[in-house]
Amino acid sequence: MASIMTNAAALTALQSLSATNKSLEQTQARISTGYRVSQASDNAAYWSIATTMRSDNQALSTVQDALGLGASKVDTAYTGMNNVLTTIGQIKTKLLSTVGQTDAAKAKTQTEIKALQAQMKSFADAATFSGSNFLAVTSKQVAAANDGVQPDSQIVSSFNRSSSGAISIGTIDIDVESTKLFDYGLAAEVKNYGTLDRQTSIYSTSAAQTLYDNAYAGVIAGGGTDIAANTAGQTAAGAVAKVDNISAYNLDITAPGITDDIITQMVNRIDNVMAQLTDSATILGSAKSSIDLQKTFTQSLMDSIDRGVGQLVDADMNKESTRLQALQVQQQLGVQALSIANSASQSILSLFKS
Repeated sequence: MASIMTNAAALTALQSLSATNKSLEQTQARISTGYRVSQASDNAAYWSIATTMRSDNQALSTVQDALGLGASKVDTAYTGMNNVLTTIGQIKTKLLSTVGQTDAAKAKTQTEIKALQAQMKSFADAATFSGSNFLAVTSKQVAAANDGVQPDSQIVSSFNRSSSGAISIGTIDIDVESTKLFDYGLAAEVKNYGTLDRQTSIYSTSAAQTLYDNAYAGVIAGGGTDIAANTAGQTAAGAVAKVDNISAYNLDITAPGITDDIITQMVNRIDNVMAQLTDSATILGSAKSSIDLQKTFTQSLMDSIDRGVGQLVDADMNKESTRLQALQVQQQLGVQALSIANSASQSILSLFKS
């Protein structure tokens, strides 16, 4: 039936052309943005997942920065610790060489030892990065006398999201109380001084020194203060010739009461200090290794998330370019079809020509 009121062919052609134009716009948007899901209306589920994962990836980027900063802090402390270990070894050698020497020779050696002690302090004080120093600290009283300790230094190492959506942050903790070499806190506030400035008693016999050291170590292991440990050690050692308040940093072989027997025990004391420094270096080395591993994992995790998000929302440009060409042809054909359908009404006029 020919009708001038309703052009069914034109309506069909118009609907087809409109659908083609819509698909063409969608394809052009995918090509221009690079995403097949660029907004919630494209695919609400994929868009929500991608948005959350992108946010988590930004958080992981911050974690990566924190790990880099933490690695620098640990590297700085580790470098200082290694230099101190080398220097304390030189002090040990010089102490050994003074046994049996004259007072004049000991005075010259003491000058060298004093310079090395100052160098150790310089290494510890200089081992600072971004305001953090794990070797030279100042402990403050918390609630009672001699309870001041150094809190662990925390380095943000991970950002975690559980299956329920709960967020948690992981850290790598540095035991600064164990790595400190100097503690500049007040005597009435500090619980335990650093490895180099902790003052103990040095005895003239190895038997008394062993009794003192064992009792001292037992109190420290039980969480006691340096003061309590020193009292326990002196009680255990008994009445034997000694010198008090000696540390690796302040020992002086020319001081009154220093004999060759006491210097020998000083050598043993320095050897114990070297063992403690080695343990501290191990703590820093372990932290450094953990940070490096976590940095590698975090970067891999970020790359994995990027790939996963890309699979959800990225447009396949090969597919979209092919689709674009096909839709452009369809658009041209649709325009021609609509033109033909519209011209069909004109043929009705020929029926009324005489």
